[in-house]
Amino acid sequence: MKDVWWKTSTQLVLWLQAQLHHAREEMAERGERGEGIPTVIIVLATVAGALLIAGGLAALYNKADVKLDSIWPD
Repeated sequence: MKDVWWKTSTQLVLWLQAQLHHAREEMAERGERGEGIPTVIIVLATVAGALLIAGGLAALYNKADVKLDSIWPD
Protein backbone atom coordinates (compact mmCIF):
# COMPACT_ATOMS: atom_id res chain seq x y z
CA MET A 1 0.00 0.00 0.00
CA LYS A 2 2.83 2.35 0.87
CA ASP A 3 4.47 1.61 -2.49
CA VAL A 4 1.30 2.54 -4.39
CA TRP A 5 1.02 5.79 -2.44
CA TRP A 6 4.67 6.58 -3.15
CA LYS A 7 4.32 5.96 -6.89
CA THR A 8 1.11 7.97 -7.12
CA SER A 9 2.51 10.92 -5.20
CA THR A 10 5.69 10.86 -7.30
CA GLN A 11 3.67 10.87 -10.52
CA LEU A 12 1.56 13.73 -9.20
CA VAL A 13 4.64 15.79 -8.33
CA LEU A 14 6.17 15.15 -11.75
CA TRP A 15 2.92 16.13 -13.48
CA LEU A 16 2.67 19.33 -11.40
CA GLN A 17 6.28 20.22 -12.23
CA ALA A 18 5.58 19.72 -15.94
CA GLN A 19 2.46 21.90 -15.77
CA LEU A 20 4.34 24.62 -13.90
CA HIS A 21 7.16 24.52 -16.44
CA HIS A 22 4.67 24.77 -19.30
CA ALA A 23 2.90 27.71 -17.62
CA ARG A 24 6.19 29.54 -17.07
CA GLU A 25 7.17 29.07 -20.72
CA GLU A 26 3.80 30.40 -21.85
CA MET A 27 4.10 33.40 -19.53
CA ALA A 28 7.55 34.15 -20.90
CA GLU A 29 6.24 34.02 -24.48
CA ARG A 30 3.23 36.23 -23.83
CA GLY A 31 4.83 38.74 -21.53
CA GLU A 32 2.98 41.03 -19.14
CA ARG A 33 -0.39 42.05 -20.51
CA GLY A 34 -1.18 44.60 -17.80
CA GLU A 35 -3.88 42.54 -16.15
CA GLY A 36 -2.16 42.24 -12.79
CA ILE A 37 -3.53 45.22 -10.89
CA PRO A 38 -7.21 44.96 -11.97
CA THR A 39 -7.19 41.25 -11.23
CA VAL A 40 -5.81 41.85 -7.74
CA ILE A 41 -8.45 44.51 -7.09
CA ILE A 42 -11.25 42.20 -8.22
CA VAL A 43 -9.96 39.32 -6.09
CA LEU A 44 -9.58 41.53 -3.01
CA ALA A 45 -13.07 42.95 -3.49
CA THR A 46 -14.48 39.44 -3.82
CA VAL A 47 -12.74 38.25 -0.67
CA ALA A 48 -13.87 41.36 1.24
CA GLY A 49 -17.45 40.80 0.11
CA ALA A 50 -17.34 37.17 1.15
CA LEU A 51 -16.00 38.15 4.58
CA LEU A 52 -18.74 40.74 5.00
CA ILE A 53 -21.41 38.20 4.10
CA ALA A 54 -19.91 35.58 6.42
CA GLY A 55 -19.68 38.15 9.24
CA GLY A 56 -23.29 39.18 8.73
CA LEU A 57 -24.46 35.58 8.76
CA ALA A 58 -22.45 34.88 11.92
CA ALA A 59 -24.00 37.91 13.62
CA LEU A 60 -27.50 36.79 12.64
CA TYR A 61 -26.79 33.26 13.84
CA ASN A 62 -25.51 34.59 17.16
CA LYS A 63 -28.56 36.84 17.56
CA ALA A 64 -30.93 33.95 16.85
CA ASP A 65 -28.98 31.68 19.18
CA VAL A 66 -29.25 34.19 22.02
CA LYS A 67 -33.01 34.48 21.48
CA LEU A 68 -33.42 30.70 21.41
CA ASP A 69 -31.35 30.34 24.57
CA SER A 70 -33.73 32.65 26.41
CA ILE A 71 -36.66 30.46 25.30
CA TRP A 72 -35.03 27.06 25.88
CA PRO A 73 -32.32 27.36 28.52
CA ASP A 74 -29.92 24.45 28.95
